[in-house]
Amino acid sequence: MSINHLKESGFLILEMSEAHWPEVSQIYKQGIDTGFATFEKEIPSYEQWNRNHISSCRLIALRDGKVAGWAALSPVSGRCVYGGVAEVSVYVAEKARGKGVGILLMEELIISSEMAGVWTLQSGIFPENTGSIKLHEKVGFRFLGKRERIGQLDGIWKDNLLFERRSKIVGIN
Repeated sequence: MSINHLKESGFLILEMSEAHWPEVSQIYKQGIDTGFATFEKEIPSYEQWNRNHISSCRLIALRDGKVAGWAALSPVSGRCVYGGVAEVSVYVAEKARGKGVGILLMEELIISSEMAGVWTLQSGIFPENTGSIKLHEKVGFRFLGKRERIGQLDGIWKDNLLFERRSKIVGIN
């Protein structure tokens, strides 16, 4: 699949490649630094990140030649019965927040995921991350529940809200 959509907003949505990793990893670091985007504390190497993400569903948003955000999917399990279920990662650069980049990336990620045979997208979101919660709701995710004290970040137990989007065209038989 080749994605190359120039949106009305001026953002170009492209497939992510290893060449984008320096900018992608810095946007990821901005998310880490918020303290409510991920349990991760360090930026992984590209090789580590690459191993943990589905190769067919990786996107970037470009504007003026710079990466403004990225989205990718990770498998939720190695078991074959969960082959159509993936976890969403979506990160927007600090300077690009509030400009619709997240929605553009999520809409394209949904299309990409369905083309790859994914029928369920899920996200675990910290309750403090209201921007991510609103983004997921805008693109059709529904709130499933709260996982209390699911993990620790800097020695503090954190809750995680579970959101899910089921495809209307894949896996409905």
